[in-house]
Amino acid sequence: MTESLSLEEIEALFTGDNNTFHFARWNRPIVPIVFGVDDETLTHLKSSIVTTVGITGNKIEETDPELGANFMWFFCQEWSEVLSVPDLQELIPNIKDIVEKLQFSSTKSYRIFSFDPEGGIKMCVQLIKVSDETAEMSIQALAIGETFQCLALFSANAFINESPIAQISQNNLCIPKPKYAALVRAAYDPILPVASHDKSHALRLLARSNIFLSGMN
Repeated sequence: MTESLSLEEIEALFTGDNNTFHFARWNRPIVPIVFGVDDETLTHLKSSIVTTVGITGNKIEETDPELGANFMWFFCQEWSEVLSVPDLQELIPNIKDIVEKLQFSSTKSYRIFSFDPEGGIKMCVQLIKVSDETAEMSIQALAIGETFQCLALFSANAFINESPIAQISQNNLCIPKPKYAALVRAAYDPILPVASHDKSHALRLLARSNIFLSGMN
């Protein structure tokens, strides 16, 4: 029997430091673009992004009518490099403040979301600092882990104690753990709202994720 998430665990995944529940999922097709890597790395990254987005039941699209691309990855050696990206400040007006905070932190990745009038995710900017730690990770592990955490508005502390990704020992490939994959698939059930601040939404996610999880057994 595949392990499932409890109601308390699901609530915690979408509850921030201020004890406020905030769920949101993408409300449009995801269109990725990646900056700061070579062509070979880009190919592997995009393949893993496509695979991970597939958990939602949706497909990657070629363009967003409003933004062109809406899932942006920026790789850098130093956080200050982010400030040289053309037009980024137009998308993220407070990017200078964000970079300043990142320079004094130990974090290796940071994601910024924006939302549409319904509260659904309309854009995500993913910043990744290439360090010794990230360089040692496989491209596939990095891409799947980071993409997964962008499929919904998880809290900043969501995966501190447990990674949502597992490695298959037979081939060393990484996949989202079934209980988390089922949760994200449930989150994209068309019957559910694209966003919610009501903690009771976790009950609906629990019920649907258990249905998907039972289908994996």
